[in-house]
Amino acid sequence: MLTQRSPTIRLLAGLLITLTAVAVYSGYTIAQMRALRELQAETIDRNRTDSLLLLRIQNGLNSLGLGMRDMLDQSEPYPLTAWKPQFTRIRTDLEDAMTREAKYSPTERSAQQRQYLSNSFEEFWRALDRIFELAGSNQDVEARAQVQISLQARQSALTTAVARLLVQNNENEQQMAARTRALYAGVERNVYIFMAAMLTLIALTSLYLVQGNRTLFRQVAELSERRGELAQQLISMQENTFRSISRELHDEFGQILTAIGAMLRRAHRQASGEHSPLLEQLTEVREIVQATLEKVRSLSHALHPVVLDETGLENAVDAYLPTFQKQTGIVVHYRKEGISRDLNQGLSIHLYRVLQEALNNVARHSGSKGASVKLQFRETDVVLEIEDEGVGFRGTKKHGMGLISMRERVGLVNGRIEFVANERGGALVRVTAPLTSPVQAEGAHAIV
Repeated sequence: MLTQRSPTIRLLAGLLITLTAVAVYSGYTIAQMRALRELQAETIDRNRTDSLLLLRIQNGLNSLGLGMRDMLDQSEPYPLTAWKPQFTRIRTDLEDAMTREAKYSPTERSAQQRQYLSNSFEEFWRALDRIFELAGSNQDVEARAQVQISLQARQSALTTAVARLLVQNNENEQQMAARTRALYAGVERNVYIFMAAMLTLIALTSLYLVQGNRTLFRQVAELSERRGELAQQLISMQENTFRSISRELHDEFGQILTAIGAMLRRAHRQASGEHSPLLEQLTEVREIVQATLEKVRSLSHALHPVVLDETGLENAVDAYLPTFQKQTGIVVHYRKEGISRDLNQGLSIHLYRVLQEALNNVARHSGSKGASVKLQFRETDVVLEIEDEGVGFRGTKKHGMGLISMRERVGLVNGRIEFVANERGGALVRVTAPLTSPVQAEGAHAIV
């Protein structure tokens, strides 16, 4: 009896835990990847864009420095106002760069830094405008002095401020890179932890399943052994019952009917008159008794052929096949091969029952008008084959009670039974049983 509880609940609980772990890990990983994506999009990319714009501003400031150097060069024959278009073009480019830079400036930059850069540029442009006004009033000496005293200092301060912002951006980028590496390392570590947890869970589940299957197979093996013992007991009880009923029919009822027949024959001889009504009735009764006696003997032989116990399997088969042909109209071709052997009673009765069941299946299901039976004695075993030319196993169930009974009987003699469907039609039942095997065995091997 199977007393172990079903593992379904435990397996479902394990599956639920696994799915929960997968869901939690997936959500956590998605959150980390989203944070990494936001860090890269909102911080790193923005910081790089701002650095490029600061480099653009720095280049513009360098161009201003070169322009102011040329303005102070006394060897140049041009007036100061000749540099105004160049400075206007640089100013336009710097103002555009400043507008873009204000949009992409890092969030870590303080408002004072932003305001300082903007105010410094406004003061620089106002000072530049005053210098060009002085130059336009033919005050080139005063204008050059203002360039040297005020404008270059402001340009230098702006260059230093932009350089400081570039250094700050580089530091921020390095910090962001470190954070990115930390996030990637965290994700990688979590993947390893998750894989280890899943492998551990799978290993534990596999061990549990293996242990459960081993226990289940052991219990099934015990049940199979008990079933085999029960099958042997049931078949033995069945054969004993058949044998007892057969003997009762053959000995008791057969003797009674034989005695009644003898008494009727004496009464028939003593009856007077050739056309006496009593004589006709005695004749009719005697015929009924004789027919009943033949039916009783036939039933006794069907239940348990006495010839099987007295002379063995071969003679029992010789006696059974003509009766089967007469009852069913199926022509049976029978042949024996090998040197005859004396089989034990258990092996004989089981082979005989398989022959009966197989031929009954031929008569009931195959639709065949002919069958062949071969009994072959080999050195270590005996082979019984029953073959027909009917519809094969399409006309019957492969797991019907008749086939199950044949498997059980063959299993009790430690034999092997095969159910083969022929390509040309028909079916073949082949039983191979060892000559020296005990009557009870572990089981038969069925090949369908």
